[in-house]
Amino acid sequence: MTHKITDSSRRDFLKITGLAGGGLVLGLSLTGCSKPSALGAEGGQPVAWLKIDSENAITVLVDRSEMGQGVYTSLTQLLAEELDVSLDAIRVVAAPVNAVYVNALLGAQITGGSSSVRDGWEKLRKAGAQARMMLVQAAATHWDVDAAKLTVQGGYVVNGSKRLSYGALAENAAKLPVPTDVTLKAAKDFKLIGKSQKRIDTPSKVDGSALYGIDVKLPGMLHAALAQPPVLGGSLNRFDAKAAETLPGVKKIMATSSGVVVVADHYWQARKALAAVKISWKAGPNASLSTEGIKAKLRAAASRPGRDVRKEGDAAAAIHGAAKVLSATYELPLLAHATLEPQNCTADVRQDSADIHVNTQTQQVAQGVVAAVAGLKPEQVFIHTTLLGGGFGRRLEVDYLTAAVEASKAMGKPVKVIWTREDDTTHDAYRPPAHDQVTGALDAQGNLIAWKLHLTGPSITARMFPAVVETAIDPFAVEAAQNYPYDVPNIAVTYNREEIGINVGYWRSVSHGLNCFVAESFMDELAHAAGKDPYAFRAALLSKQPRYKRVLDTAAEKAGWGKAPAGHFQGIALMEGYGTYMAQVAEVSVEGGVLKIHRVTCAVDCGSVVNPNIVDQQIHGSILFGLTAALWGEITLAGGQVQQKNFDSYRLLRLPEAPPIDVHVIDSTEAPGGLGEPGTALIGPAVANAIFAATGKRLRALPIAKQNIVKI
Repeated sequence: MTHKITDSSRRDFLKITGLAGGGLVLGLSLTGCSKPSALGAEGGQPVAWLKIDSENAITVLVDRSEMGQGVYTSLTQLLAEELDVSLDAIRVVAAPVNAVYVNALLGAQITGGSSSVRDGWEKLRKAGAQARMMLVQAAATHWDVDAAKLTVQGGYVVNGSKRLSYGALAENAAKLPVPTDVTLKAAKDFKLIGKSQKRIDTPSKVDGSALYGIDVKLPGMLHAALAQPPVLGGSLNRFDAKAAETLPGVKKIMATSSGVVVVADHYWQARKALAAVKISWKAGPNASLSTEGIKAKLRAAASRPGRDVRKEGDAAAAIHGAAKVLSATYELPLLAHATLEPQNCTADVRQDSADIHVNTQTQQVAQGVVAAVAGLKPEQVFIHTTLLGGGFGRRLEVDYLTAAVEASKAMGKPVKVIWTREDDTTHDAYRPPAHDQVTGALDAQGNLIAWKLHLTGPSITARMFPAVVETAIDPFAVEAAQNYPYDVPNIAVTYNREEIGINVGYWRSVSHGLNCFVAESFMDELAHAAGKDPYAFRAALLSKQPRYKRVLDTAAEKAGWGKAPAGHFQGIALMEGYGTYMAQVAEVSVEGGVLKIHRVTCAVDCGSVVNPNIVDQQIHGSILFGLTAALWGEITLAGGQVQQKNFDSYRLLRLPEAPPIDVHVIDSTEAPGGLGEPGTALIGPAVANAIFAATGKRLRALPIAKQNIVKI
């Protein structure tokens, strides 16, 4: 059977899966969520993880957005394992908006935080096991035998030489109560989990049938292009559309909450007409905002005391009495997400409902925002989640939905709005900058006796989820600092929130990427000051942290630490993030001042592995993403305007520049860790530390290309 990935609304799902007819539809009530009907729909919406119909078709609803990270495959594996069916027997449908699909780790229906498998590990296996038990019981009743004597195999319930397909049993199984006492398979009995499986989304991406947001086509659909204020935080003053209104295909030119939109029969008609519209903008409060101004603001803010994040011992006293004290300041830049599919949304708004076809990471937030803009109730808004051409946290934002909703409401027809690459690069919610001060103290024997880190930067969460930070420090600002792993008797971590006047957003690895660079670069500085090998210096401080120690030792061993070829130099970095422990070793050379990265070795303890192939892909992808940022990534501002507009000025790593990456996954029976993001955070400090080994010069700011230490 060929895999099919279907974009489905609530009503589409009723039609596609035959929910209104016979078969077994299984929902799962989550703690803290409204309890769904186990065998039907709540308020007309299917609340289910899977459906098995009388024709033996199995449909799985995946409640996380597929943006290249493989969740359509890995999450389906969890269900399929307990059902004892192959992935080839399953059709995947994007789940609708419903509280049952809330990500328990993030508190909303969100794909982010490297949390999909961590959140689904138990609940999806449980759903599969519940369905299996119901099917077995239906078969036991049919044969009048003890259910304990029956087995399942490849979509059948087996009784000696007799067998019944799941489809044949589905209708009777649906009449049974959903079991609450479920025994999950032991790891030794896994047939799918822990084994590499072909990705469900690959065939459609190869043959071109995969549906991304930018591919959506609806009957009678119009196309729109959007102009936004060039100064971030600016607004529309006035516009003159006379010259554009008579151009071919133009249907309407209108102001929106985000700028000016031209609606036309075809997209390029809209783009051409938009260029003919004369627009006057109000610059707003950021008219003089610049990169240097932001840096100065953060430097000034860093002089203020911060809120305590972690405090052990007395770091100030230990530093005062130390034999050697080392201090450094690190600065990190704004970064764009640069998803290869630019932002887009197709809206079909009617008087009593709306269908929104969008590549979103946050279905519930999208539903709420669309409802507010369209003047509808949230339950009247149906979110159709397409495949995402990259997410990286950018599609947690909903700024690219509103113009399509407003235009569709005005036109009474479906409207697709597509941002250009220039729109996307100059109107992102950027990875925050940071100004961080760190101090370490050594005793006379070179032992690390105190470590103090003062973080200064804006808060993403304060804007997006303000309730989270009302009484607490933003947890997404102190990652890879709060959990500093080394055994040091005196530790102080403080955080000073300072807003910079523009929106900042969650960027792949969030503050891990900022704080890991500081912590792990400075660990190398301390090792050098102590006269010790950087790997040995770290290892000696990890006797109480076996998972950290194991990945550090494995990475060093597999990379041949200390045995690099002549002219090659190594740098190492270590971190835990998203429940995954990881160490990386970068091997580089610098000849004639030119940097070449020869190899990256990565050791990973991500707990129980669902799909080794996807693990390998995720680590490769995250390392290359992080390497791009470390080498070239920087968004700069002048007069409140972003200076980078396309990939000519916001540089990406190219295929010939990608180093070989060796991944070594450590066997573990721990709960799964996340994999989409940790590798992104580690590659920067690993490369920076290798550059120091090669040149004797420290990198305390990124990107590497602009620090005048090496040429790239």
